Amino acid sequence: MPAPFRRLLVSVLLTALAACSRPAEPWHLTDVSGHLPDLDFSLVDDSGAHVSGQSLKGRATLVYFGYTHCPDVCPETMARLMQVLARVGPDADQTRIVFVSVDPARDTPALLRTYVRAFDGKHAVGMTGSDRQIEAIAQRYRVAYQMEKRDPSGAYEVTHSSAVYIFDRDGHARLLATDRDSIDAIAADLKRVIHGKST
Repeated sequence: MPAPFRRLLVSVLLTALAACSRPAEPWHLTDVSGHLPDLDFSLVDDSGAHVSGQSLKGRATLVYFGYTHCPDVCPETMARLMQVLARVGPDADQTRIVFVSVDPARDTPALLRTYVRAFDGKHAVGMTGSDRQIEAIAQRYRVAYQMEKRDPSGAYEVTHSSAVYIFDRDGHARLLATDRDSIDAIAADLKRVIHGKST
């Protein structure tokens, strides 16, 4: 092989090796890849249709556990997610937000539909199910929730985890976002998930 070609080949190989050894860019959010199971459940969406995790594949999915009567954390989190999608820009069309109710006794599909569409009628969908179905998905993703004592009028609150789970288009759990993560950080990592970038 002529010397110029040898030098070119060595240069290309060295560049490739340097790229392979480059450290991965760290995530802003908590990386849960390999630590949480894939997106899998059997619930009812806010149109009354039965939905499984398989049917949500194809887009990045942000899953949040809350309830429509929540006085503060749930609406604040949904509002933050709207800001995240605004930062993501056109890539937002490759995402969906799944709001899973931890209060199935009150959160009917119709009520969930009204609630989530007040935030985003295009990307957000509400999900509910039987007590057993909600317990199953909560246990699957280690979500804690508890009904609090009823007041004299019969109203009650539900204490629940407030993290947002981010799954890639193949339904693999990738990231966990909390209220301590900035909107810009969530948006930056979400864009990487949308485009299938792990580094």
